[in-house]
Amino acid sequence: MEQKTNVMRLLEGAHLPCQFYFYDAPDGALSGVEVAQQLKQDPDQVFKTLVTTGASGKHYVFMIPVAEELSLKKAAAAVKEKSIAMLKSKDLLPLTGYVHGGCSPIGMKKLFPTYVDETAQLFDTILFSGGKIGVQVELAPDALMQLVPFAYADLTV
Repeated sequence: MEQKTNVMRLLEGAHLPCQFYFYDAPDGALSGVEVAQQLKQDPDQVFKTLVTTGASGKHYVFMIPVAEELSLKKAAAAVKEKSIAMLKSKDLLPLTGYVHGGCSPIGMKKLFPTYVDETAQLFDTILFSGGKIGVQVELAPDALMQLVPFAYADLTV
């Protein structure tokens, strides 16, 4: 039996309908596209969770399709910051409680302003990290919003 992650516990506690997927990542984090391929999922429907820092020092979370790249310019505009930079990998665990490749918008140490790429609205459900490398969760965007309030925005390059 797989060890439960915080994400699993929070989703079970909220009684939100979801599906968990497990995949092998023997050498650590796979790219999001590799995860989608392993799970035989459409990469447009599989989202990665990115943590950033604004010019103000505030942190923001962005979820975009795994094959896409975050537009720092569009991200900054969405959160009304002068500029946005990706959080350094070494700062991810202390800030969020998650490691690179296993970062989920659900269950971070603190709730940060969160933005989801507008393409998520094209799908009944999206997939994203279940809180550790090797676990993905499939959830309706409306259900995700019950745990993590977010706004939709055009976020990709």
